[in-house]
Amino acid sequence: MLSRDIQYIGVNDHDLDLFEGQYIVPLGMAYNSYVILDEKTAVLDTVDAHFGAEWMENLSAALAGRVPDYLIVQHMEPDHSANILRFLEAYPQATVAASAKAFQMMKQFYGTDLADRNRLVVSDRSTLSLGRHELTFLTAPMVHWPEVLFTYDVTDKVLFSADAFGKFGALDREDPEGWACEARRYYFGIVGKYGAQVQAVLKKLAGLEVTAICPLHGPVLTEDLPYYLHLYQTWSSYGVESEGVVINYTSVYGHTRAAAEKLAELLKNRGCPKVALNDLARCDMPEAVEDTFRYGKVVLATTTYNADIFPFMRTFIDHLTERNWQKKIVGLIENGSWAPMAAKVMKGMLEGCKDLTVLEPVVRINSALAADSEAQLAALADALMA
Repeated sequence: MLSRDIQYIGVNDHDLDLFEGQYIVPLGMAYNSYVILDEKTAVLDTVDAHFGAEWMENLSAALAGRVPDYLIVQHMEPDHSANILRFLEAYPQATVAASAKAFQMMKQFYGTDLADRNRLVVSDRSTLSLGRHELTFLTAPMVHWPEVLFTYDVTDKVLFSADAFGKFGALDREDPEGWACEARRYYFGIVGKYGAQVQAVLKKLAGLEVTAICPLHGPVLTEDLPYYLHLYQTWSSYGVESEGVVINYTSVYGHTRAAAEKLAELLKNRGCPKVALNDLARCDMPEAVEDTFRYGKVVLATTTYNADIFPFMRTFIDHLTERNWQKKIVGLIENGSWAPMAAKVMKGMLEGCKDLTVLEPVVRINSALAADSEAQLAALADALMA
């Protein structure tokens, strides 16, 4: 129970291997849902299709014989909307409150147009009274789908934030790294492209008193809320969260890896507060993406490959550019036994990124480290520490 009238009725998923088909979730996943019990009763979102029966049991237990008046659909991704029709089969008199775009998606996903008696279209600043509880809806387009709503309970000062402020991990699995690590990987993987839209909704929240944030994934946040809001402000403005350097590399025969490791050693010897080293062929690439947004200084090191760059580096840079990566200081290391092209290709791929500073020298390795390329690495280390 979150307050006198608000209860959690979500579920934990321990079987999921890849969230959204690409993000590993070793701690599982939570699909959150809530119910507000008042003169009228409102349910906020459903859960993934695989957990419909469990969710309906949770809902029934929370209702304790009552009949819900509203289902508020904040987000139409199927891990949150898959049980709308199941809910209406059990409670046909209930009204579904959602944005106009959400009702359009409902038809697309589930092939149904709800009857007028079951439909309440809400927009920005629309309100809904449950009795003691007064709800205000805030549109949050592209955070991270266009139909998204936040719901603010004026009475208990609780913000239901859809996918915002979410994180990977089931709620019954302790996360040894705390909230920020998996929340950051979640944010930059899923929401990262939409910094401007997150900034817009943060401005809407600025005037609200919030005592709890209830996302659709991850724990309910009730303490140190300025910390979470500050992180979202930093992430959505593409600011520097942590001081340090992240080195992302690919290597065929180990020579580019040796250069990346040598640079890491040089940086540590110069007092760099943190050096993160990622082998893009072997690490969890979303972790490397997370690091590359987190730190203000980034090194990309790769080989020339088929007159291009090594495939893992190309994929990695695509991950960055499609998420509006920007405002960074960048060092480049290229390796080539003949006709090195890697630095040129990487610069070309990064041309559309805003406010990048590419450092000189660009380090060139001809097959393996030698005296001249080691000197270039030292110069790059100095430039990164300047």
